[in-house]
Amino acid sequence: MSSRRGSGRSMLEASNKAIYRRMVNLPRNILGGFSRVMNQGIDLVGNIGGRRNQNPPLNFPPVQYQPQPLMIQEEWAFLSNYEQQFGTVHPFFYACRFIEALKIAQDEHKFLFMYLHSPDHPFTPSFCKETLCSEVVVQFLDANFVSWGGLVDRGEGLHMANTLRPASFPFCAIVAPAPGDNLAVLQQIEGPVSPAELVEILQRTMEEQGSAFGDAAKAREEEERRRVDRRIREEQDNAYLASLQKDQENEMMNLKLKDKGKKQVEASSMEKHEQNHKPNPSKKKNSKAPKVTTTHKVTSTNDRDAPLTQILIRFPNGERREKSFSCTEKIGAIYRYIDSLNMAGLGSYKLISSFPRKVYGVDQMLTTLKDAGLHPRASLFLELP
Repeated sequence: MSSRRGSGRSMLEASNKAIYRRMVNLPRNILGGFSRVMNQGIDLVGNIGGRRNQNPPLNFPPVQYQPQPLMIQEEWAFLSNYEQQFGTVHPFFYACRFIEALKIAQDEHKFLFMYLHSPDHPFTPSFCKETLCSEVVVQFLDANFVSWGGLVDRGEGLHMANTLRPASFPFCAIVAPAPGDNLAVLQQIEGPVSPAELVEILQRTMEEQGSAFGDAAKAREEEERRRVDRRIREEQDNAYLASLQKDQENEMMNLKLKDKGKKQVEASSMEKHEQNHKPNPSKKKNSKAPKVTTTHKVTSTNDRDAPLTQILIRFPNGERREKSFSCTEKIGAIYRYIDSLNMAGLGSYKLISSFPRKVYGVDQMLTTLKDAGLHPRASLFLELP
C-alpha cells in the first residue's frame, strides 16, 4: 500500500513540472457516440502534471470482460454496484453514457471527473470509504465538477480502462472537451490517495488548466446569457402581444355593440315615426324619440410580471430540465413542476443545491425563490432516499 500512496504523492509533486502529452485512440463505440453528441472526433491529449510515473508498472493482468446477466440498465450499473458496497454518501455520479456526461460538463463549463471502479481490487474499499465518501471530497466535486463512473469489467468502463490502461487502481482522471476535435485528459490519479491529496490535485488542476479553457468557457457563458435574455424577451413580447390581441378583440366587441345599439335606435325611431303618422285621433302624438343609451366600457390592464428566476434541474439519470419561475413563487412550485413530468422510476426525493450543500425540503415549501437565495439563477439536483 505504501508504494501506491507513493505513486499518488509523486504525481502530486509532478504537477509543477512540464506538461506530458500522449495520443490515444478511443474505442469505436465511444468515438461514434462522441461524433453524434458533440459533433467531434477524438484524439486524447494526456497531461498528468509532469512526467509519467517512472516506477515500473505493476503486473496486473489485462481486464477481461466477464458476461453478467443485465438486471438493470447499463447506465445504472456502476451506481448500483457502488451503493450496494459503500452506501449512498458519494459524489453525484451521473447515471448516463460517458459522452452524455461530457456534454453536460461542456454545457456547465466544468471539467469532468471520471472514476473507474474495480470492485475486486484490494485498494478499492479503503479509497471509496475514506476518500470518495469524505464530506470534503463530495462537496468539492459536486461544486466544481461533473462526475461520471464506470465499472472496469463491463460496458464503457471496460472500454475506457482498456484504452487508458491504468497501471494501478483506484483510477481517476480529469477530462474536458477541447477545440480541434480533441478530448483533453488533464490529470490522471493512479493508486490510493487521501481526501486532502485528492482535493489538492483537483484544485491545482483547476487553477493550472482553467485558463486554457477559460476563453472558450466565457464565450459559451456569454452566449448562454444572451440566449436566456432572448428567451425572456420573447416571453415578455408574447405576453404583450397576447394582451394587445385581447384589447383589440374587446375593442371590436365594443364597436359591434355600439353598431347594434345604433341600429336598434334607428329601428325604434322609424317605428315611432310610422306610428305617429297613422291617423288615430284617440292616441296622442308623441314626438319624443325614445332615449337609448348603450355604453360598453372595457378596461384592459397589463399586469407586469415579477422578475423571472431560472432554475436548472438535474435528475439522477443525467437528464436536465430548465424552467422559469416568478421570483415570488415558492419552493413548492418546483416540486409540483417535477411531479407533473411523471418521470419513470422517480419516487420520493429532495431538492439539493451543490455548494454549499443545502437541502430544500418540506420546511422550505412555503419559502419564495427569492428568499431562498435562488434568484436570479440556480442549479438544483434531485437526491433519492
